[in-house]
Amino acid sequence: MNDTNSMIKIGVFYDGNYFLHVSNYYYYEHERNARISIEGLHNFIRSRVSKEEGIDVKLCHIVDSHYFRGRLSAYEAQSSENKLYAERIFDDILMGEKVITHYLPLRMRGGKREEKGIDVWLALEAYELTVFKKFDVLVLIASDGDYVPLVRKLNTLGTRVMLLSWDFRYQDMNGRESVTRTSQELLEEVTYPVAMHELIDNRLNKNDAVISNLFDKQDENRMKYINKPVPEGVQRSRTLNMKSGYGFIAFPPNNLFFHYEDVLDGNFNEIMDGDMVEFEIRRNERGEEVAYNVRKIEPGLQ
Repeated sequence: MNDTNSMIKIGVFYDGNYFLHVSNYYYYEHERNARISIEGLHNFIRSRVSKEEGIDVKLCHIVDSHYFRGRLSAYEAQSSENKLYAERIFDDILMGEKVITHYLPLRMRGGKREEKGIDVWLALEAYELTVFKKFDVLVLIASDGDYVPLVRKLNTLGTRVMLLSWDFRYQDMNGRESVTRTSQELLEEVTYPVAMHELIDNRLNKNDAVISNLFDKQDENRMKYINKPVPEGVQRSRTLNMKSGYGFIAFPPNNLFFHYEDVLDGNFNEIMDGDMVEFEIRRNERGEEVAYNVRKIEPGLQ
């Protein structure tokens, strides 16, 4: 509890990969079919800090906010104009809300993209900025137990830590269950644990403007796109931008992603840029068109 006349300085730190995962869940899997609004989330944070600290919301100010994430290089992302455009749009949103971005390149390992060092960078920046800017409350948007040492360090400084976290599960289009759960140790270390999924799904909060404004308005164009049928039957085109474990197929208006597991009757590693392939198209769990049942067509059969 603070002096009712003292301003509360809030620092907000996003584990960007986690935040994107959560936002994708509400956009693609949850009945809300909407992304989390940065502006709405910041208003929620001020409101929640006001409640926890027992002080007027007008005295609760986010003085610093930082977003950390690994992302594709421009070269890797060039195969999808929509991906580059979406990243630029989100960057504009972050800048509009005065969120400082910190990016590291994603690296490939075993055919999968891997984020390396982001959690350490976030922890170092969060601790250093708390020392110099003396945040009263640091809001952490994360779920990983790796942040426990950071929280313990912040506790020694007298800074209260609020954790915004989500627990949820769903099945993807292949019937595989995906589970997201917050570290229990992390929940126990913070001053103010906030189970966002419980607040959002609680029917008593249905008409709460602060909760409703956590989400952007539904994108009507996206809903029309998802409901539009994908091309049926076997298609043919040429590959491009082949990588270790995945590649793309030229198919206007967007190139189609495919994974090595989607290749039939052959070895993925034998498919090179420019090879003719036949394939079918479906939507993945994000509503994006992707290729599957991919077969390389030998030159003499084209």
